[in-house]
Amino acid sequence: MNQAFDCEPLKALVRTVPDFPKPGILFYDITTLLKDKIGFAHLIDALAAHYIGRDIDLVLGIEARGFIFGPALAYRLNAGFVPVRKPRKLPAPVARVTYDLEYGSDSLEIHLDAIEPGQNIIIVDDLLATGGTMEATVKLVQQLGGHIAGLGFAVELDFLKGRDKFKEYDVFSLLHYNE
Repeated sequence: MNQAFDCEPLKALVRTVPDFPKPGILFYDITTLLKDKIGFAHLIDALAAHYIGRDIDLVLGIEARGFIFGPALAYRLNAGFVPVRKPRKLPAPVARVTYDLEYGSDSLEIHLDAIEPGQNIIIVDDLLATGGTMEATVKLVQQLGGHIAGLGFAVELDFLKGRDKFKEYDVFSLLHYNE
């Protein structure tokens, strides 16, 4: 049985920045949590505790903040790490998914040989808001034949209902915000 962690105290280490990146948005800045050595360790330990014992092959981290949590989590789970990047950052042949943003579109890529069919995958990112970036990453994993064992986040903005897009998956978030 996995150890449960109380992550509510970590909220005191998250800085809120009003009107960033645009007016009316309250930005949850985790850089203040990351620089706290005890807070960061607690966050990684809490993420790892949720997945220990699940035979995870790979942890995928979404550019850019998923690169912070992904390798640390992969290390704790004795798994490999794979970066999911913005276009034209990876040197070998890639799979690409384009997805819609509020104004326009963006794309994500992964090396074609990054995932072997049937491998157990956890995808991690810093924040679950509307779920568009994670939805694109899920499609990449599906294209390559990976099995998604979980979607992990440091922060979830519950009021945006991003998790509703992922009802068939184990969505695990440490810090929840309702406004």
